[in-house]
Amino acid sequence: MPRQEINNRFVLKATRRNSLLKVALGAILFTAFCGTAVSQGVARADTPADATVQSVKTAKTVQFDVAEDATRFAFDEEPLESNGLPAYGNPFITQGYIYPYGTLNGSNGVNADGSPEFPDKVIGRWVCRGWVMGAQGLNTTTGPVVITHQLYDFGTTPGSATITTDGFELADLNVPVQRAIIGGTGQYRRASGEAVQKLLGFNQLQGVSLRFDLKVER
Repeated sequence: MPRQEINNRFVLKATRRNSLLKVALGAILFTAFCGTAVSQGVARADTPADATVQSVKTAKTVQFDVAEDATRFAFDEEPLESNGLPAYGNPFITQGYIYPYGTLNGSNGVNADGSPEFPDKVIGRWVCRGWVMGAQGLNTTTGPVVITHQLYDFGTTPGSATITTDGFELADLNVPVQRAIIGGTGQYRRASGEAVQKLLGFNQLQGVSLRFDLKVER
């Protein structure tokens, strides 16, 4: 075979090989670029600003009533007012029943023995602990009377689906007061937002009847 023809074939093969290498290199660079762009996109989706937007989008209104079982109300032996009610600074704990929103009229919800008046309607348990802060202790008739931490337990297993709030409670009837939603468990494990509480009245055991509107952000 003539030397010139051999050289031409060699050059042709080399040219084709170089072209294939360029195509392969281009594909590798394109893939790397796309992968970087995707990873940057995921990183941007996890920024605090986007998390805030997502939280607002999943805000949920949770409404319910609470009837306190005053047989579960316990407080320290001092300080006390002259009539035996807890005075300023006295710590306490109490419990009650959570009912669907609108169940209570201000005086119902608990039987004389402390059992729920509407057992088939009970949707959870309310636990409240705090301190008396009214100037006249629990004799206070207006303004903040206690400052409390409240737990609303909605799960069939204790602690599996809870929301917690902190804040003032007023002695005034049907006056709203804001409370901070500070956390929760289960589906509410990232809960935040604001709760509004109203005192509806007192049941036959002199336990409070409360109504709640929670704007829960998750």
